[in-house]
Amino acid sequence: MVSATKEMVAYCFDTLLAHYNSEEPPAPAFDEGQHPLFVTWKKVVNGSETRLRGCIGTLEARSLMNGFKDYALNSALKDRRFPPIQLKELPYLECTVSILTDYETASHYLDWEIGKHGIIIEFTDPEYSTRRSATYLPEIAAHEAWTKIEAIDSLMRKAGYNGTITESLRKRIKLTRYQSTLCTMHHSDYVSYVKATRGAAPSIIGAKPGSH
Repeated sequence: MVSATKEMVAYCFDTLLAHYNSEEPPAPAFDEGQHPLFVTWKKVVNGSETRLRGCIGTLEARSLMNGFKDYALNSALKDRRFPPIQLKELPYLECTVSILTDYETASHYLDWEIGKHGIIIEFTDPEYSTRRSATYLPEIAAHEAWTKIEAIDSLMRKAGYNGTITESLRKRIKLTRYQSTLCTMHHSDYVSYVKATRGAAPSIIGAKPGSH
């Protein structure tokens, strides 16, 4: 099974840095393969607190290199919930890559474990007769200290459902659970990793020495 690695996180930082430098990122040193994946950017504020700055991925299998390249930029620049990440934020960023595995159809909407499973819900909006779906990665419910029902209700809102949430509607949810491996690095860890593996620190073109 393929696991998330520091090299994958470094490639996401490389890709974002290359975007600001208007160049191509260096080729990554991880094995190719087809897997569902997500890239999450957070910004460290007040020394230790983190705030989400973007999280986008795919539940369909993608080639790892192209997938991380696409979603590193999409999650940093095109998550509609947030303004695009600016170059000046780079030193405060933390990046997490997730590779999704072990998809299973749950027997009912509570058939999953907080902290272990990510969940995908699909249901029909009774008011508009439209299909709605959304996902939370495995770490979300635990981080928010939600119960399973709170996580499900929040996910229904994320899917765009604005009506009354009833138990009968919850019972009509089709739930798919999955697991993930993840790896997280702060920008300073990325700089140290690049120095150790490539012999030189990553640089921002046009920046004065010591200014970033």
